[in-house]
Amino acid sequence: MKNNRFVAAVLVPGFLFLLIFSIFPVVYGLGISLYDYNPANSEQLFLGLDNYKRLIQDEVFWKAVKNTLFFCIAAVAANIVITLFLAKIISVLPSKRIRTLFRTILFIPCIAPMVGTSMVWKFGIVETDGGLINQIRGLFGLGAQNWYLTTTALMVIIIIYTLWADIGYNVVLFTAGIEGVPAEFDEAAKIDGAGPVRSFLFIKLPLMGRTFAFVAVMTMANYFQMFAQFRIFAPDGGRDNAAMVLSNYIYRMSFTNYDMGYASAVSAGLFVIVFAVAMVQNKLMRADWSYE
Repeated sequence: MKNNRFVAAVLVPGFLFLLIFSIFPVVYGLGISLYDYNPANSEQLFLGLDNYKRLIQDEVFWKAVKNTLFFCIAAVAANIVITLFLAKIISVLPSKRIRTLFRTILFIPCIAPMVGTSMVWKFGIVETDGGLINQIRGLFGLGAQNWYLTTTALMVIIIIYTLWADIGYNVVLFTAGIEGVPAEFDEAAKIDGAGPVRSFLFIKLPLMGRTFAFVAVMTMANYFQMFAQFRIFAPDGGRDNAAMVLSNYIYRMSFTNYDMGYASAVSAGLFVIVFAVAMVQNKLMRADWSYE
């Protein structure tokens, strides 16, 4: 009886927290998507599935879906490659203090507010007049470029910023994963004549399957919801909506157009996409949780 009370005392608060702050907002948002919802109106018109029909015919929505998928695939792939490379380099450093120093340096951008660092990049690096990129172009005799009027270039800049701001977290995870592989496998590889590159690619990396799967799934889910940098760099979605992603489109519909019913329908679409991608990733990246 005492054990049951203890378990209830521990689980009930957590369940209530989950119910109030996770489950209820999702259900409430789905309910709003069925209305022409505006908090300023005293009455909300019931539309049924009209918002979802509008969603299917919305060209900006599909452009945002395309941009979101491109951003996530490109940024996640680059993130994993770069962080794996950096983690491997750090793991072979001879001193533990040096390894800790490099991990700390790379992790610092992760704890900085993304809004603040986005503003620094926008006005200090990307700005047309006096930005670092245009100053470097000037050294080669090239004129200043308004990057906010570009299409592909603006998205690439946002991806580069996102990598700078976020790679430290995955470097720490991959470093821990590399160090967690038993040393016996490296010793066996050396005996068989495998070099450091082959040993890492064909022995150590497959044994890091659980770490790799966790990093890939969590990074993809996180990047689908990226918002701050897009709102700072391209609040209106950029030229021809080239940098419009679903999170920014939801914000525009909600707090610029005050069309919160439709914004909730867009949110439901984002949820379906993230859920589907997560399920596919989980199926493709089933990791062996043992070294035997």
